[in-house]
Amino acid sequence: MSNDDRLFTFLMVDDDPDDRMLFREACEEVRLRNPVEFLENGEQLVDYLNRKGPYASLADQPLPGIILLDLNMPLKDGREALEEIKASADLRHIPIIVLTTSKNEDDILSSYGLGASSYIVKPVALDRLMRVVNSIGEYWVQIVEVPDGAAAEALREID
Repeated sequence: MSNDDRLFTFLMVDDDPDDRMLFREACEEVRLRNPVEFLENGEQLVDYLNRKGPYASLADQPLPGIILLDLNMPLKDGREALEEIKASADLRHIPIIVLTTSKNEDDILSSYGLGASSYIVKPVALDRLMRVVNSIGEYWVQIVEVPDGAAAEALREID
């Protein structure tokens, strides 16, 4: 597999514009080659993944390879979005990394119980966030296999 085959999109869902900017900066600093897109809440996320509303024009585009999800957001929080995504045969294959400020044990347990692939407490300093982004990139891009669009399509046909 060439490196270009691993250029799936990371989708970060976070209502805090400063956190989104810091994450983008960290991705640039560690030279993460994967495209990164941003949404602001769980409602947008579910519409984006289902290609509804303002995202209907993306129907022919591949789904993100990884979702980075904050828990505490308006409209539909990360817990609700996580539960809805993992209940969907069309979407549950997408790895979801909870990236949040909460260290609450109940949030950690419920996130894994709802199907999160990882739970990371969001660092506030850029250098620490760069280490997290670098680790995410190494693990999810270089080590594990993430289903591509064709493989995800095959999964939908099996279900």
